[in-house]
Amino acid sequence: MAHSILAATSASVTELKKNPMGTVAAGEGFPVAILNRNEPAFYCVPAKAYEAMLDRLEDLELNAIADAREGQAIHKVSLDEL
Repeated sequence: MAHSILAATSASVTELKKNPMGTVAAGEGFPVAILNRNEPAFYCVPAKAYEAMLDRLEDLELNAIADAREGQAIHKVSLDEL
C-alpha cells in the first residue's frame, strides 16, 4: 500500500535513535518524516516550525471568530472604561 510522505526529508527510526539531533538537522528547519518499515510513523518537527504552526492555527481560529462576529453591533469603549 502506498503512503504519502509529507516531508522532503525522511529517516528511519534506527537513524533517529542513533543520532537524534543529526536527524533534526538533516531537515534544515523543516519536518522530517520518521519511517518504520518504510511507512511514515511520525514527523519530527523542529521547535521553531512547531511554534510557527501553532501561531498560524491561532490566527486561523481568531479569524474564524472575527468572521462569525461580522455584522454584529459595534460598542465603542474608552480606555478609561477598561
